[in-house]
Amino acid sequence: MKRMAFRLRLCFCLWFLFGFAVLSSARGTRLPKGEEAVVTVAVRSLGPVKLNDYGDPSANPDHDPGNKNGGGRRASECQSSNVSTERSVVSLLRTSKGELNASLLREELPDSQVLREYSSNEMTSKPPTVPPAMESIHRCLTELCVPDETYHWENPRRFTGYARRLQLLLNQLFRSSPEIASSPSVQTALKGIAGDLATIGQMVSVYREKSKIYVLINCRSLCASLQERTFAVGGWLTLLETVINGYPDLCKKVSDLSRDMKQAQFRMTENEERVYCTLQREGQGRPTTKAVQSAIIMDLARALGLDPSNYVELLQQVKLLKNDLGRSNSVSERRILISLERIMNNWSAEPNIATLNLDFSNEDDSHILPFKNFLCPLTKEVMKDPVVLESSQTYERTAIEYWFQRCLEDGRDPTCPVTGQVLKSLEQMPNIGLAGAIEEWVNRNIEIQIKMAVRYLCEDPPSVDCIEGVLDSIYKISEEHSSCRYKVRNAGIVVLIVNVLKNCSTSIGSHLRGKALMALLSMAKDKESKTIMFGEGITRLAIRSLVGSTEKERECALKLLLEFSSDEAYCVKIASEKGALVLLSSMAGNMEHPALSNLAEELLKRLELVEENVQHLAAAGRYEPLIKRLCGGSDCVKIEMASLLGRMTLTNHSKEQIARQTAKVLVAMLSMPEGRTPSLQVLYNLSGLDDSAAILVDSSVLLALTDIVFGKQDANPEQQEVAAATMANIVSTPGHWELAVANKDGHLMHSTLIVSQLLQLLSFSTAQCQVSVLKILYGIASSPQATELVAAQIKSGDGIKTVIQYLECSGTEQKIFAFKLLRILSESSGEDLSSELKRLNKLHLLRDELHDSQSTCNERSDAACILANLPLSGEEVRTILGAGFLRWTVLTLKEQMIVPNGRTLRPVSSMVEGLLGLLLHFVRNRDSQILGLIRELRLMAIFREQLFSPQPRCKQLAALGLKFLSEFGRAVMADGECEPLPPQGFCSSMVFMCGRASPEAATCPIHISPCDEDSQLCLLKGDCIKPLLDLFIDRHTNVQIAAVEALYPCFRYSSCLQSCS
Repeated sequence: MKRMAFRLRLCFCLWFLFGFAVLSSARGTRLPKGEEAVVTVAVRSLGPVKLNDYGDPSANPDHDPGNKNGGGRRASECQSSNVSTERSVVSLLRTSKGELNASLLREELPDSQVLREYSSNEMTSKPPTVPPAMESIHRCLTELCVPDETYHWENPRRFTGYARRLQLLLNQLFRSSPEIASSPSVQTALKGIAGDLATIGQMVSVYREKSKIYVLINCRSLCASLQERTFAVGGWLTLLETVINGYPDLCKKVSDLSRDMKQAQFRMTENEERVYCTLQREGQGRPTTKAVQSAIIMDLARALGLDPSNYVELLQQVKLLKNDLGRSNSVSERRILISLERIMNNWSAEPNIATLNLDFSNEDDSHILPFKNFLCPLTKEVMKDPVVLESSQTYERTAIEYWFQRCLEDGRDPTCPVTGQVLKSLEQMPNIGLAGAIEEWVNRNIEIQIKMAVRYLCEDPPSVDCIEGVLDSIYKISEEHSSCRYKVRNAGIVVLIVNVLKNCSTSIGSHLRGKALMALLSMAKDKESKTIMFGEGITRLAIRSLVGSTEKERECALKLLLEFSSDEAYCVKIASEKGALVLLSSMAGNMEHPALSNLAEELLKRLELVEENVQHLAAAGRYEPLIKRLCGGSDCVKIEMASLLGRMTLTNHSKEQIARQTAKVLVAMLSMPEGRTPSLQVLYNLSGLDDSAAILVDSSVLLALTDIVFGKQDANPEQQEVAAATMANIVSTPGHWELAVANKDGHLMHSTLIVSQLLQLLSFSTAQCQVSVLKILYGIASSPQATELVAAQIKSGDGIKTVIQYLECSGTEQKIFAFKLLRILSESSGEDLSSELKRLNKLHLLRDELHDSQSTCNERSDAACILANLPLSGEEVRTILGAGFLRWTVLTLKEQMIVPNGRTLRPVSSMVEGLLGLLLHFVRNRDSQILGLIRELRLMAIFREQLFSPQPRCKQLAALGLKFLSEFGRAVMADGECEPLPPQGFCSSMVFMCGRASPEAATCPIHISPCDEDSQLCLLKGDCIKPLLDLFIDRHTNVQIAAVEALYPCFRYSSCLQSCS
């Protein structure tokens, strides 16, 4: 019985100790004092018999000395049973903390065999080796297993639970079987767990150390990464499970943790998901309204666990985000930061509860502040159309609709911004009661503000400090409460504002003028107010503001005029105002201010629609309406538009523009008797520009003009004169008309038929037409392609005689163009012209024209050139021109080269060419009297100076003059009219001894005789050889040839050329 009782006590003790051992192992900590006491009681319950007593038979109460066999057997059985029991207890105690259990064992079983074995093993055995991966795991788990209060986010808290279970499991595994660490599978699993835990530690540090907004921006990627790594750790635990099959309980724990970690789901909350999507949209740089920004702040505050009204804490979170993104390279993250900073700045603005407050002094009827529920939570402004959602929150209709639209665009469920509640319905119920209260409040304040505005605007002069507030108030009333515009109008405020612009325009400045125009612009939407403004002269005031100093004033003036342009009568008034269209046209073309340019262009297009404005617009340079009607209108409209255009003075740019678009229409109108006169006038205006004249030629205008000029159409003299003048303008510049057909038979303008008809027309046409015909002949003859042909055709008949008769028309245009035409003819038909002039005894007319002080410079220039081109004999030079004419020519030439301040200028007029040509007549003459004048007037010096002229023709004539002077000198030397030779004979040696130069040294190598140092007939003495040599490289061949001819006699004397080169 005693043995049975002992066994029962032993079983009870073992079960008791087993339970506490499991509990201690699960906790992984030292047993509390209460539990140590329980263990002690369990050990002591084995009874008073000590374990070592079972090895001593004499001490055993059940020992029977008489029964040696039985007693020895029982003693042996007891001893074996006790040792086994002791070892079981030690094994259980080992599963808990080693130090505690060993001390208990020493205290309760001091003499046991197991204690001696345990102590011996503890002294002799080495501690198990800890794998390096286990150290990394222990370090990571220590960092992760922190109190839950450390984390603001649910996901890291959930993973911390897995980390604690993993920590306990690994501790239990290596204390139960330290030798398992040497297994390759265990080492692989531990390395994998260590790597994944290190990565998870970095992610968890983001949750713990970064700002909350930063976590929200990256919450989706953090959740995905955390779930991925948790699953990986579960996989490594599965590998560890295959190694510890010998420990069923531990294997089950590993299996459960592996399964839980593989099935772990780390998700974002609905609010976090919404805020994440919203922030990502902000990272795309999308524009947002104030209402949407407010809703974003409310969502963000809920996700952060803050009150949306706690601006300081929200701003602090944004600053923390800014610190986190200090080195970020993500464009999206930086855009999110900029957007949040902008939203916070707007959110910090105080509610706009003083929209209509003018800051007047406190009176009984001063501004009434609104109740808080009058303000929309999103816009912070007084609501105009309050609506209620299913969340029972009230918003401004437009504001909440903006938010709903944003939610739908982002692909998220619409929510109530204030509560964050997901709305099942977007229905918006009007809050009629609140709307009525707000309307009553608004009307009361509007009446107060109108009353105060009238008071301040009626002051004389009005207070500049208060005018701005008054104008802002009136503008807001008109814009935000359009139904109250009639109250402003009936109070006379429109007239008062116009009067301020009239009387105080300078004193109030550009800024306030712009605000006044802006208030009137808003009030102009009221038809009666617009009529009042128009009657008060607002059109002129707005046009005056088009030159305002600020862009805002000019913009408001344009918008106000644009508002008035919707009525045709107003359009006529605007266009008739002096300078209005010019200002608008200049603003439309000024691209430095695109907004103003677009407004001015739009206003001009509206004005173009009114028929009465076409002429005003064309006068201001806007020809499009006129051109459009000229090209696409009826015959009557075309005639009317052509008449307008014919009376206008056109710029060169406008001429080309009109010619390109209307040339064909205008040419077609020449066949219409009613449209011929206005069309001819327009064509005449357009033909004054070379580019537009070329366009007219391409439109076959010459064919139609010749029919009118030569009388093939029933044209009156006036039409004939205009047609001839137009033709003269076209042919005045060569290069574009030479190949154009001039009549239906295909003749060109310089054909024999056309030239003959023009010469015949001179006989029976009007004086003005004669001028045009002479101009036409001059233009045709000036063309390089037609000069010789025209000259031959004119001289073949009585053309020269016909033209010469106009030289006596004093002070008329016929005389001018007659001289021009004869000058061209003299260059190619000088002999024929000279013969005709001599036959008619008109040669003196050219000389008289040169001496006539009443003649124009061009007439004298042409006369000089004609006279220079005529072949005159020596006798004619002496008799007709004479020595006095030579003196006059030299004097006039010097005058052409000197200006009043005394500076010598390079001659550029054709007068110099004519005068040089006249000098050639004299230097070709071998008269002794002329020789004296040549020396006296120093003609060689004059010619030499002209070698440096910029005009090729002047250089050519100067070289020829030097050539003729050199030839004159040789002729003089040949006739013996030279200086006396040096003394010869007996006295010559004495002269030599006295220092007289030898005769050979004084001999000119060109003339083979002595030449005076101041000789006007020797190129060498006149220093002309070097300038002539320089002309060899001139760009013009005629100049080079003349220089060669002048130096040809010198080529025999290379020493002369070398000394001068």
